[in-house]
Amino acid sequence: MAPLLTLALTGSLALTGCEALDDLPDPSATTTTAPAAGGTALKAVDGLAVKGRAPKTGYARDEFGSAWVDTDHNGCGTRDDVLAHQLSGVRRDADGCKVLSGVLDPDPYTGGRIAFERGRSKVDIDHLVALSDAWQKGAQQWSDGKRRAFANDPLNLVAADSSTNRRKGDGDTATWLPPNKAYRCTYVAGQVSVKAKYGLWVTGAERDAMRKVLAGCPAEKLPTGGSPTEATRR
Repeated sequence: MAPLLTLALTGSLALTGCEALDDLPDPSATTTTAPAAGGTALKAVDGLAVKGRAPKTGYARDEFGSAWVDTDHNGCGTRDDVLAHQLSGVRRDADGCKVLSGVLDPDPYTGGRIAFERGRSKVDIDHLVALSDAWQKGAQQWSDGKRRAFANDPLNLVAADSSTNRRKGDGDTATWLPPNKAYRCTYVAGQVSVKAKYGLWVTGAERDAMRKVLAGCPAEKLPTGGSPTEATRR
């Protein structure tokens, strides 16, 4: 059986005008690291750069590589790794990787209980920071390896109710929050952590929304860990 995904996370887990491309960050900055463990998410918000969205021009899912590749080289795809880690009562295929069934309880976005069966679209693996949002806030200047790492980093991934996730789209904190209010601090802290780790910026409205949520939970720790910020091909 392939080894289970190990998530080295510390802490809890998870519109303004456009800028000219000449104003985007240096694309060589591909080794950004997360803030030190032990800090609060609210404090970390102040360290995020604030800019307007860049154009969405050129965005496509495959700019972040093939979906759910095995970036940690444990023999299993990222989607199955996340399902195996976040569901209970997991049943796998004979290959030891493919998750056939399990239970998501509670679903972080709704607070409900969801029985997962492979082939039925009741559970999605959501990017806390959507790929399209990242593209408009720095990722279009990254290397292919950094974009693959971002798309498969467990720090940025959560199993969630599919219909709720699809209503989120590529929304940021300013435009979408989980209906489950008990999860909002964890959710926003996760977004702050991912943006800090990868050097993504936020809009002014997004920063203000992050501060508003986290002001209600000022002791919320900033999650850390996940994968390296540059993925290599096997």
